[in-house]
Amino acid sequence: MFRNMRRFKQQISDAECIEVLKNAPRGVLSVHGEDGYPYGLPISHWYNEEDGKIYFHGAKAGHKLDAIRANDKVSFCVMDEGYREEGDWALNIKSVIIFGRIKAYEYTEFPDIGRIMGRGLTAKFTDDPNYADDELAKVGKNMMVFEITIDHMTGKLVNES
Repeated sequence: MFRNMRRFKQQISDAECIEVLKNAPRGVLSVHGEDGYPYGLPISHWYNEEDGKIYFHGAKAGHKLDAIRANDKVSFCVMDEGYREEGDWALNIKSVIIFGRIKAYEYTEFPDIGRIMGRGLTAKFTDDPNYADDELAKVGKNMMVFEITIDHMTGKLVNES
């Protein structure tokens, strides 16, 4: 069903893919947009090691939510910051592409999922243990929680030279 990676010698392991998913602060979510156009948008995400799913939050209305309600198939792409070999100009980047299915939950209907996601996501950006709960108390009623179940994942190490 899913294609094999063409440049398979650059393929990284699932464990390396998960490390990139855990550590990258954002990625690009691509959905089936209007009139057959793809719609890609940057999002801050959290990879939950316990259930192997990707979570993020968003508004209760808009292009993204309309597209998800029309078609639950998505692609999600992340990449690390990369590194340079000593004396080399080229950047080496690990990238991961996910194909999966997405679900949208209203925070008010599933507050436990929202709190877990919020705490996991904000831990990537702040050491304040109360930040997520404080924000959820302010904006939770206007928030959706999105959950991507991974159907297929590949990653590779690319040298930009």
